[in-house]
Amino acid sequence: MRPIKYVLSLVLVLFFKFGFSQEIVSKKYTIDEIVQLALDNNQKLKVSKQSVAVAAQQTEVYKQFQLPDISFNAKAMYLGDVVLLDTDFSKVTTVDMPHFGNTFSLQAQQLIYKGNAINNTVKIGSLQEQLANLNVENDVIGVKFLVISNYLNLYKLYNQKQVFVENIKLAQKRIDNVTSFYKQGMVTRNEIIRGDLLLASLNQAIVTIDNNIAILNTQLAIALGLPENEQIIPDDEILKLDTALQDYGTYKEEVITNHPLIKTIDLQKELAQTSLDITKSDKLPILAGFAAYNMQRPLTNSFPIQDLYNNNWQVGVSLTYNIESLYKTSKKESLDKLKIEQISEVKTLTQQNLQVATKAAYLKYNEAISQKDTYLESKRLAEENYRITEKKYLNQLALITEILDASNSKLEAELQYINSEISIIYSYYNLLKTTGNL
Repeated sequence: MRPIKYVLSLVLVLFFKFGFSQEIVSKKYTIDEIVQLALDNNQKLKVSKQSVAVAAQQTEVYKQFQLPDISFNAKAMYLGDVVLLDTDFSKVTTVDMPHFGNTFSLQAQQLIYKGNAINNTVKIGSLQEQLANLNVENDVIGVKFLVISNYLNLYKLYNQKQVFVENIKLAQKRIDNVTSFYKQGMVTRNEIIRGDLLLASLNQAIVTIDNNIAILNTQLAIALGLPENEQIIPDDEILKLDTALQDYGTYKEEVITNHPLIKTIDLQKELAQTSLDITKSDKLPILAGFAAYNMQRPLTNSFPIQDLYNNNWQVGVSLTYNIESLYKTSKKESLDKLKIEQISEVKTLTQQNLQVATKAAYLKYNEAISQKDTYLESKRLAEENYRITEKKYLNQLALITEILDASNSKLEAELQYINSEISIIYSYYNLLKTTGNL
């Protein structure tokens, strides 16, 4: 029994080990690679692109309205004898009839004129297709910025972790020195406790950073269509990105004319104008051509009734005018005109919002560049202050609180500098996204 239990236990251990755990696979990606993966695999973009296909097919459906309407009808029937009745409904006689009857008919109709309504309907389909493409373009910008910002945040977290790791090494070194001083009776136990508390705080910060990395990595992996167990490692080459910009005036002019949102509103206005044209066509007469062929058996309009086919055909034109349109269409026209005016106001509002956003993004970019220089100097001063304070402490010329303050200042300055490098790149991409050039 023991060997069997042992084998079963081993199988269960292996099952849980390999069945419920996934090996983490690390892979380095450049920013261009993650953008391309997003364009290829992002689910939101797949849905948007499918909307383009739906709109294109809808246009093909509208084009069918330009084709003639053709119908064929066939009937077969059993005919009973005709009973003739007097005016007082008394039976006069029964007329024998051929009992089998059938009819065949073929009809065709082609719209000739309806105030260009059919062509305008097809135009609406084409405009909706263009709108779908612009929605894809706008979604592409959004998805690009989403994955880029997550990628930069991931890079920032890895850099922060490295800073904390280096500071943990320094903290451990200080604890070793303080412990040595304590054994020599030069400091109290309280200073060791302070060092241990700082070290515990730094280690907890590492745990928090690791969790944030795991969460952000999962979000980014899903957005890129990668397995969740794949660990995305940002490439250091991102810091070498050329983030040079044009002058603000160029972006200001471009954003109010070429941004996908502005193009979308222009198409929506054209769509509303086309709808107004279709509404106006309701006031116009409808001219159509038609042709028909009929074959019917038996001849019931002759006496005696004959078991023969009656063949006839006709070709002509029809003119129809809906008089109700004279008093109903004007309200629809007013509604369409109000929609056009509303879209014009929406365009003005959108242009204003884009100009404000562009100005803010441009200023934030310049602010990020300025902050980098400031934080670089702060980092240099904090490191120098830490070295001086450490030497003073080792020579018993400074308190433990002073070196801990210097350590915290050094840590904060290093984190600010690391973040400032990423902030420049983030601000650069944010400006491109705001102006619709990403």
